[in-house]
Amino acid sequence: MAAEQNKFIHRDLSWLAFNRRVLEEAADEHNPLLERLRFLAIFTSNLDEFFMVRVAGVKKLLASGYNRRDPFGVYPQDLLAALKSATDALLKDFYAVYGNSIRSAMDAAKIYLRTPAELGPDQKKYVKRFFDTTLFPIMTPMAVDQGHPFPVLPSKTMAFAVSILRSDTDHLAILPVPKAVGRLLKVPAEGDEFCFVLTEALIRENLKEFFKGYKIQGETLFRLLRDSELDIDEEYAPNLLKAMEKELKKRSVARSVHLQMEEAALPELVKVICEGLDFPKEETVMVSAQLDLTYLYDMALGVDRPELRFASFSPSRTAYENIFEKIKEEDFIIHLPFQSFFPTVDLVQAAAKDPDVLAVKMTLYRTDEDSAIIRALTEAAKRGKQVTVVVEIKARFEEEKNIQWARDLEQAGCHVIYGIAGLKIHSKMTLVVRKEEGRIRRYVHLSTGNYNEKTACVYADIGYFTANDDFARDIADVFNVITGYSLPSPWKRVISSPHDLRKYFFDLIDKEIGFQREHKNGTIFAKMNSLEDVQVIEKLYAASQAGVKIKLIVRGICCLAPGVEGLSENIEVRSVVGRFLEHSRVFLFNNNGASPRVFLSSADWMTRNFDRRVELLFEITKPEIKSHLQFVLDNYWRDTRKSRCLGPEGTYARLPKGGQAFDAQDYFINHYTR
Repeated sequence: MAAEQNKFIHRDLSWLAFNRRVLEEAADEHNPLLERLRFLAIFTSNLDEFFMVRVAGVKKLLASGYNRRDPFGVYPQDLLAALKSATDALLKDFYAVYGNSIRSAMDAAKIYLRTPAELGPDQKKYVKRFFDTTLFPIMTPMAVDQGHPFPVLPSKTMAFAVSILRSDTDHLAILPVPKAVGRLLKVPAEGDEFCFVLTEALIRENLKEFFKGYKIQGETLFRLLRDSELDIDEEYAPNLLKAMEKELKKRSVARSVHLQMEEAALPELVKVICEGLDFPKEETVMVSAQLDLTYLYDMALGVDRPELRFASFSPSRTAYENIFEKIKEEDFIIHLPFQSFFPTVDLVQAAAKDPDVLAVKMTLYRTDEDSAIIRALTEAAKRGKQVTVVVEIKARFEEEKNIQWARDLEQAGCHVIYGIAGLKIHSKMTLVVRKEEGRIRRYVHLSTGNYNEKTACVYADIGYFTANDDFARDIADVFNVITGYSLPSPWKRVISSPHDLRKYFFDLIDKEIGFQREHKNGTIFAKMNSLEDVQVIEKLYAASQAGVKIKLIVRGICCLAPGVEGLSENIEVRSVVGRFLEHSRVFLFNNNGASPRVFLSSADWMTRNFDRRVELLFEITKPEIKSHLQFVLDNYWRDTRKSRCLGPEGTYARLPKGGQAFDAQDYFINHYTR
């Protein structure tokens, strides 16, 4: 079994290694200061999700008595111990970066995070007025005694535990920090200074206001995270939407999976908090700095200093007068965020307004709060067009938002599908049906990323537009499979999971093995977010052993161990973590060198994408687009500034320095805009 474990890097440890690369970007002094703050906030948010999903899952297995090895050969109790050790080390390094490098850089830039005691007289009056008029009226201390059990606190709640005394009798109160106001208060400052105060620091300064007539003996701030996984028997749920809403209500009382507390907390307070939350005292993380640094998002936004941010740029616009004429004229792609997302939005908006458009069909997995696409779909329905929207209400942490989108779209007259029992619909596709010159023409958009105007500015994705009849028929059939009872047909241009995606990739890899044996030119070049599926990894190992040269750009989780003699010495793995989140999935197979086969997909090489999601893989056949996608892959591989190389033991190292550093993302900004 030791040999088996050496074959694979555990997925959870690999994910933590990815978050360490995010932390490295925060520590990198070549990055502008406000962007370093943003990376720290991303790190915090990422780690929260890891505890609420991955650690929660392991704890649930242990609580159920489960005692079997996972696909990577590890027992749950051993995995939990390894995750605790790794996260403790990460948090230690995280607070070291923040407390040393970041705080000193903030002071040098005249960006100050103060306690109320450190403010000037006028600033003290300002924050006291904010406390009196805003904070104090909305806060409610909650007694803990025989008549008042320990309060139920939702996940991500930060609260004070306060020990108070009156008439020689000890009392305990819990005082949650309100979420209704932001944690960061911007305070008027002189000249080019920026000054901020955390609301919890302001509350601490005024704790006595909540407990008049009592003596405060001690207090501490704590923060908890709860299990966020939803437990729905989709197969037997008569109404998936209502079942989802019911499960969402349970999140506030789910098992506590992570607890942080201030290092200076009194032992008796630690004890009573852990008992109240039913959380093991020995697993509590004691912190010497602020809890939950996601407030750094707001701080970065609140400082008007362009020189402390990445240089802004305007994404290049694809030139056309009419989106339908452009797509009909030729297939084309857009590479986000370097090229504008506008054609994607314009396709839906034009479809809503065009009297010749009869129907619009679309999948929505994650979208933004003020979505022009949602508004366009609503307008299309109100104009009498047939609008079908597949809203994946099971998209993690987007469930409540997506349920609201679904209801709004239904009220506007759209036909809304909430998903398929047992599967997540993760494919990104749009189909517009238009009447033209006495015939029906269909326009298709497929993408590696979501229909989200905000993330389109920071996620590197690729969108594809076509009016090809074979594509149109395939996508129409995919929608019929999702929305009705149609069985998948043999499609000409798309391959779908959970039916045949894994086998199709296996066939492509096997062909490269055959070419390698016959012509010595077997090559695979792939870019994705995550590589975790054990079957795919074993197939790649077989290809490597046959001599196939394999280059992988995997941003996040990678469970494949590259460079192992006799196993994977022909495989190289790199990860690019930089200004933009690398989200595109591109796959290239050399195909004997004559005409490489190039594919785009919504799917990573993860078990969930192959077995539990509806995903699409589609081949690009237009020579100019194929050539450009290979150009994209080649330039990411050239990256020496934001790229790290994965070693066989699971650690990442920056590429050796030599010559001029090359940043692929910066290169693409200039390439598309020149």
